[in-house]
Amino acid sequence: MEERLQKYMARAGVASRRYSERMISCGRVKVNGTVEKTMGTKIDPASDTVTVDGKVINIEEKNIYLILNKPGGYVTTMHDPQGRPIVTDLLKGVQERVYPVGRLDYNTKGLLLLTNDGELTYALTHPSYKIFKTYRALVSGVPSKTKIKDLQKGIKLEDGLTAPAKVRLLNKQSDKSLLEITIYEGRNRQVRRMCEYIGCPVLDLERVRLGDLNIGELKIGEYRYLAYKEVHHLKSKLGLL
Repeated sequence: MEERLQKYMARAGVASRRYSERMISCGRVKVNGTVEKTMGTKIDPASDTVTVDGKVINIEEKNIYLILNKPGGYVTTMHDPQGRPIVTDLLKGVQERVYPVGRLDYNTKGLLLLTNDGELTYALTHPSYKIFKTYRALVSGVPSKTKIKDLQKGIKLEDGLTAPAKVRLLNKQSDKSLLEITIYEGRNRQVRRMCEYIGCPVLDLERVRLGDLNIGELKIGEYRYLAYKEVHHLKSKLGLL
């Protein structure tokens, strides 16, 4: 539910509404990385990230962290106008409201982190932190060594040159092959577009790793809570402790 920015800041304990307005007018407040100086701006605490002097703010609540092995056929938004299933439908028994960290395409499977920790979400999704994501892509055809090197060096898509990627050919048959691709960017459908660029469209795509987190033995559609040591290690590497 949307609410005025200064009201949200006051609820989060940053300052009174009046002083929050002064902070906004002074350019100390950003919404989703952009300075917001307009009074009366409305934000959605469920999806927007608010920072004051560079620090993420949120309403004090118990933070939880989940890894879900996302099936294909689910969207990673909190609401879908087309009425398709959403990933939180799979979280039976979870009372707290959590949100996906980043997105996986509708047809992409694999590791999805969900949390209500806004500071961690911001760090994991901001490109400056360079959080690596590893995918296994079953593609049509067998890419040549030259094409694999092109992916490793970076290729020019319609939205610009991709950053260098780690790419390994894991297996190949006469008409298809399995690639392991590691990137840190989060462009829309990036892995699929990279594979299309080299003439090897994706037949099946799964994310198996996010930073130091891996999918392990988690079955499709199942989730688990992160252990304390996993959360501590993740935050430590991001400089959040």
